[in-house]
Amino acid sequence: MSDKKRRILIACGSGIVTSTIARKRVEELLDAHGYKGRYEIAQVPLGTAGEKSKDCDFIVATSICPSELHCPFVDGTPYLMGHGEEAANEQILALMEQ
Repeated sequence: MSDKKRRILIACGSGIVTSTIARKRVEELLDAHGYKGRYEIAQVPLGTAGEKSKDCDFIVATSICPSELHCPFVDGTPYLMGHGEEAANEQILALMEQ
């Protein structure tokens, strides 16, 4: 398990509503796998995600992949739809280990 504190962006249209749902799911996943206290999450509007991604380890977005990303992208739409979460969870856990 990597000791580096990870910086994670959660992006949606406004940076408030659906990103809050995804944030809760990501926090639950990470805490359940022993990462509590080893990550920081910021919620941002999709329009600012590209620029803000320069300072992050990865981004989870609940809509389309933002343009001009500077970090890995995880599709967060499964967290809103209630199915298909396993692939996103596996990708997030793998990114936490990099």
